[in-house]
Amino acid sequence: MTSVLAPAPAGRAAPGAAGGAPRRRTRVLALPEARWAAAATVCFLLALPLHLTGAPSWTWGPLYALTYACGGWEPGLAGLRALRERTLDVDLLMVVAALGAAAIGQVTDGALLIVIFATSGALEALATARTADSVRGLLDLAPASAARLRADGTEEAVAVAELAVGDTVLVRPGERVGADGRVLSGASDVDQATVTGEPLPVAKEPGDEVFAGTLNGTGALRVRVGRDPSDTVIARIVRMVQEASATKAPTQLFVERVEQRYALGMVAATLAVFLVPLSLGAPLDGALLRAMTFMIVASPCAVVLATMPPLLAAVAIAGRHGVLVKSAVVMERLGQVDAVALDKTGTLTEGTPRVADVRPCPGSGVDEGTLLTLAAAAEHAAEHPLARAVVAAARERGLALPPAEDFAATPGVGVTATVGDRTVAVGAPARLLPAGAGAGTALADAIAGELEEGGRTAVVVVVDGEPAGVLGVADRLRPGAAATVSALASLTGSRPLLLTGDNPRAAARLAAEAGVEEVRAGLLPQEKAAAVRELAAAGRRVLVVGDGVNDAPALAAAHTGVALGKVGSDLAVETADAVVVRDELATVPAVISLSRRARRLVVGNLVVAGVFIAGLVVWDLAGTLPLPLGVAGHEGSTVVVGLNGLRLLREAAWKRAAG
Repeated sequence: MTSVLAPAPAGRAAPGAAGGAPRRRTRVLALPEARWAAAATVCFLLALPLHLTGAPSWTWGPLYALTYACGGWEPGLAGLRALRERTLDVDLLMVVAALGAAAIGQVTDGALLIVIFATSGALEALATARTADSVRGLLDLAPASAARLRADGTEEAVAVAELAVGDTVLVRPGERVGADGRVLSGASDVDQATVTGEPLPVAKEPGDEVFAGTLNGTGALRVRVGRDPSDTVIARIVRMVQEASATKAPTQLFVERVEQRYALGMVAATLAVFLVPLSLGAPLDGALLRAMTFMIVASPCAVVLATMPPLLAAVAIAGRHGVLVKSAVVMERLGQVDAVALDKTGTLTEGTPRVADVRPCPGSGVDEGTLLTLAAAAEHAAEHPLARAVVAAARERGLALPPAEDFAATPGVGVTATVGDRTVAVGAPARLLPAGAGAGTALADAIAGELEEGGRTAVVVVVDGEPAGVLGVADRLRPGAAATVSALASLTGSRPLLLTGDNPRAAARLAAEAGVEEVRAGLLPQEKAAAVRELAAAGRRVLVVGDGVNDAPALAAAHTGVALGKVGSDLAVETADAVVVRDELATVPAVISLSRRARRLVVGNLVVAGVFIAGLVVWDLAGTLPLPLGVAGHEGSTVVVGLNGLRLLREAAWKRAAG
């Protein structure tokens, strides 16, 4: 597989949401395949009404000729090149069939074939280009340069690629970490959601591990480089996305083998139909007419339409309801899944922390309202997500926040402020509740432990040096998550699996609420992908549903990947086979059900198409099939299977799938 990556430019990355240079996204019409397919489609749509309304041939003839030229020259040329390597490409066969149809007057039939295959090629080229864009964009997560510290304590700006294991780098507040390593000195909160998927920044202090591409908070860190820049977690994510995408090649090779046999068989049969009667003394015109009739009736137009309309109609109706399925092939594969792996943060949950518990310490003289008021007033000026959650909870309860003075924030510890005549500290229990400090501390520590056992993040509130209470912060389960899990279990025959980088207690709590029985927590991206490959090795067709960069390797390794696009990262969206653009988890089982119905229609259409083609071919070979009747039978079967497939465009089809 040709690498789609390019070296990162030297110099500091420009600021942005990903901490790197803005990524250029391939536009549809920037692809030559898309431009030729669009030109062929426009010419066909202009020619068709003129032809059907009986306009002079000079009005629609050149337009049809342009349709053939625009849509057919590239697959035709590729097919001729393949012939030089003794390979018969099915695209060349379709071009020949289209020209054969035109040769006996069926110009519209041939032009439709050209348009279908040109559009398919353009979509494939676009998907490839967009995936390459997304993988290149992932490199922007890591900065292009880092501040390396010399032995004398001075610093120098160097390209990240020049860092070596053992180097020490300085990571200032608000910068992204340039390399995987361990903190030597300093304390800060690091947002590492891009790697682990954790919803909250993680406190880092000496000895803790940090990852390249993660975002430093308000403290400065000195980090010793622990891995070569080419082997960071982010770099491995890039490689795994590429490698997992390449594992889809065997299916493509199988399709190509089938196409090769069909192409060879049809060419051989057409030549035989022409040459055998000719060798037995049949007139040239009669032999040619029989061969052309055979080419028409044996043409796979009905087979193509037997497959594509149901799938494309399913793609269209799913798109109307907020699910972007990237191709008809993906729509078909969605119905084959028999196991589901779900991410937690941002997938099963909303991805936004909230205050779930307000627990005053007994004997503190503080009630719930006062405890939350004091905490929110102290946290009002802080930028930490936990602080925003505390302030939001106070506002939801309609509490008036008094002004706070002397605000100070200590990374990894918490905040302090003077609220009225009280000194309030809010932060981590391990930092604000020293061991053996008294009965109040023991009570607060017990409450914090109880909340943490329940999967909450505990935040202690200390007033005038005495613990006043503990807040429990948690990520909220999405509305309808439990119903979605139940629906997925019903469709696949097994309960979904939860894969998350979050801590085991929080994961277990969310899993219990959602009805998920198997949980694998504390996973890095490569471990998520390994879990998916483990299921695949056991013969399961795995659907992965995720939303972040850390989910991208698992999405790529899965049989089918679905990304939640509203909050999802660019890489997750581009790597996934389908995107839930409206962020509605309940649409996942609906689109699986829709896919299965589309597959049933495909099978029915193939039976109809096969019966028509076989009957007309036998008639042509065993008797004398009039060309008009052959064309009528061929076109009739095409229309029947096309209309049957388009039934999925009706709104009732989605309601039935979602119900």
